[in-house]
Amino acid sequence: MPDYIAQDIRRAGDWTGSFELCVMSYDERFLRRKVIQTVHGDSLLVDLAQTTSLNNRDAFLLTDGRLIEIIAADEELYEVTGDLTRLAWHIGNRHTPCQIEETRLLIQRDKVIGHMLEHLGGAVRPISAPFTPEGGAYGHGRTHAHEHGATAHDH
Repeated sequence: MPDYIAQDIRRAGDWTGSFELCVMSYDERFLRRKVIQTVHGDSLLVDLAQTTSLNNRDAFLLTDGRLIEIIAADEELYEVTGDLTRLAWHIGNRHTPCQIEETRLLIQRDKVIGHMLEHLGGAVRPISAPFTPEGGAYGHGRTHAHEHGATAHDH
């Protein structure tokens, strides 16, 4: 039996007052139903109505009304610098999640993509940092990979 149950979320900025935290990777923050651990070792059953992409500072709304904050975990990434417009186009063309910042791009470590970006003149440096890439087309967040033609509403 889980210590807590969450059937809904609150988006970052729309809530205050969490009593606990869950630190989750980018891949872990895409879920519908799963048991996860809080930072203090308690179990949380997440049982959402649909598969949802969770962001840093969102919160799980527990059935008792309390909140557990979601923190983006540090991950093994590549920091990419250079001609960001051109490099971002090539990253997007390969459907690779990308965190776009003013002076750099961040992607999950992938040696093939890293080598391609270096070949295109980008500087690629391994780092460890939270990963919060841009949402998918039309601002609906991510969908299941390789489901071209589907919209976020189909999931």
